[in-house]
Amino acid sequence: MQGRPLALSAAEARRVALCAQGLVGPRWRGGVPALLSRLGAVQLDTISVLARSHELVAYARLGPVPRAAVEAAYWNRPAAAFEYWAHAASIIPVADWPWYAMRRAHHAERIAARIGAPHREVLARLAADGPQTARDLGGARQGGPWWDWSPIKRAAEDLLAAGQVVCVERRGWQRIYDLSERAIPAELHARRPTDDECKVALARRAAAALGVGTLQDLADYHRQRPSRLRTVIDDAGLVPVTVDGWRDAAWAWPAALGEAEAPGRNRTTLLSPFDSLVWDRRRTERMFGFRHRLEAYVPAEGRVYGYFAMPVLAGGRLVGRVDPVRRNEALVARAVFVERASTVRLVATALVEAARWVGLDEVRIEQVAPIEHEAPMREALRAAMRAT
Repeated sequence: MQGRPLALSAAEARRVALCAQGLVGPRWRGGVPALLSRLGAVQLDTISVLARSHELVAYARLGPVPRAAVEAAYWNRPAAAFEYWAHAASIIPVADWPWYAMRRAHHAERIAARIGAPHREVLARLAADGPQTARDLGGARQGGPWWDWSPIKRAAEDLLAAGQVVCVERRGWQRIYDLSERAIPAELHARRPTDDECKVALARRAAAALGVGTLQDLADYHRQRPSRLRTVIDDAGLVPVTVDGWRDAAWAWPAALGEAEAPGRNRTTLLSPFDSLVWDRRRTERMFGFRHRLEAYVPAEGRVYGYFAMPVLAGGRLVGRVDPVRRNEALVARAVFVERASTVRLVATALVEAARWVGLDEVRIEQVAPIEHEAPMREALRAAMRAT
């Protein structure tokens, strides 16, 4: 008979989550490959301010790792990772290929009615000529906006969703398509897990990355339906917990509970808005009391925090926001929002360290809010620049 759920305070749950994400506690070994293996999914996005989001995720956890090393760890041959739909379009460890079988089968069924000549052409060209971009295959766009895909590009994306085609490397920002049977290791490609096995594996993956979460949290990590995940959650080997202040029941990854008790660092860093620590907006607000929204697609006059406001993590809390932009050789913070006076120095340090990582020599601030933090912030920025 299962005992009563383990009771966690809100602070304990935060530490478990931050430790699972590699942002507090013992330093992860193994660099970017280990990071990807631990997180299970690193979200991709086209926006590049300081760097692209998948690079920022590595920087936040590992510090100033060379950006070329980040790219090489994600995209290389033999395949270490592949691109697919997890929380969103993501880089996923190649070892997890089998656990997306249920999703690939769903997409294959969905696109079956529109399979036609472009799809057959893509498969034939890849089989005959090897890995290629959409442009190599015959063109990515028809001449309109960026989403105005050509029939060949649409076919390639259909086949990628269905698992016949895969992307395990990029050239610049272009996907290199290949036949999955050629790019994915044979033992992984041949595996055929059941739907329930896929759901259990992804639940375990989500719990290992989140540390602790409600059913909705765990489902959202890979965009599963909570109702479907509920049918297998008891088979995932998780620890039932209650968290002070959380309305719903939760589950924890057993190893994360132990790791959170170990001493270690607290990262002070800027976070991508697409970082897996904060990509679930409701969870972020519940866990950190921090309302996080991406405003890149909000008209400028309607923005509160800025185009690409990046949360600032320090001391295990989200302590502010920075809306950065690169101008020549400077990182310009168009707006800095600081939660409390005691964190001003930490926000300034995070700004300067991020600028140095991307090779920028100067950091400037245009606006600080609340206004009473402006003078201390500018002084802290000068001190942080002198220290580096």
